[in-house]
Order: sequence, then C-alpha cells, then structure tokens
Amino acid sequence: MTSVRSCAASLTPSIRGMSGLVRQEALRRELDGCQLLAGIWCHGFTVAQLRSIRASLPDAARLVVAKNSDMAAAVAGTRWEALRPCARGMNAWLFVRSDEIPPALKPYRDFQKEWKLQLNDFTGAVYEGRLYGPDDFAQLENMPTRAQSYQYLLGCLQMPAVNVLAVLRARQEALSAEADKPPAEGEGEAAAPAEK
Repeated sequence: MTSVRSCAASLTPSIRGMSGLVRQEALRRELDGCQLLAGIWCHGFTVAQLRSIRASLPDAARLVVAKNSDMAAAVAGTRWEALRPCARGMNAWLFVRSDEIPPALKPYRDFQKEWKLQLNDFTGAVYEGRLYGPDDFAQLENMPTRAQSYQYLLGCLQMPAVNVLAVLRARQEALSAEADKPPAEGEGEAAAPAEK
C-alpha cells in the first residue's frame, strides 16, 4: 500500500529539481541578445573581488556566478553549446550584450593585473558561434570596436571622392592660372589684322 505522500512526491518534481530549472531559465534569459559568452576561472575569489569586477564592467556586460551543470543545461541546443567543455571547475560567466567586445573584456584584464591573478584567466568564450580558447583571447581583445570599424569604412568610401576632388581642384587651379597670365607679345600682333 502506498501513502498519499509518496504518490504526491512521485507526481511533482522536487524543490531542488525545480530550483535548478529556475536557475537554468534565468541563464537562458541572460543568453537572449548576448553577443559573447565567456567563462572566467574564479577559484579563490572573494565576494568583494566579484563586486569589484562587476562594478568595473560596462553596462552591456554582466558577470554571473552559476553552477556549471546549470550553465551546461542552459546552453544545450543553442549556439552557445560549444562552451560546454569549459563548464568545469570554479567559473563565473561573462555575458556581453554588445558588439563592443574589447571594452567588455578589458575591465577583467585590468582586475587581473591589479590583484596579480595570472592563474584566474578566461577558460573560453563563444563569439559568433566559434569557441575561443584561453590562448585565442588576444584575437577578441584586439578586435576593432564598432566606432573604429565605421571610421575605416567611412575612410574607404571617402577616398575615391577625395581623389576625384583633388584632381578637379588641380585642373581648376591650372585653368585659372592660365587665364590670369598676361598674353605674350607675339600673340597680340598675330591676333590683330594687318593694315594695307
């Protein structure tokens, strides 16, 4: 004979299981609109250090400390799934919601230098569906910002127009210099009709 309590327990998920689902859903909401997801090995960080990192991040970036199992479940079946191998050890997760990747990574690098935490490095990141390992972060940190990209494109678009204007201006200056030049002596007599 089964009790009412055991029947109810088998029909409803446990509180622990439900809290895991809630955490995973919160991580999925963080992933919406995210451009970069990076793992940071945070073994030995104090709460004050985590607060310091969070305070230095730009508005478009957010640092979340989450269980690796919850993160692995949240990224399963998404474009972020390549980050699952990095979900081991003590991790904090950096969610960047902007195309401005280098300004979002720089505060953590500054924090590393300030606290002399060379071992606490990035464990990996996914950007545009590609997994970047710890050795590949130089590529992400040296990417041009959106403003730099726009400046380069604008310069490329302006160069042909600037060159055409320079040629036209040189031609105009040559024509006006020739028009301002007084006529030569021989040219004036040849132009006048001869008298008989």
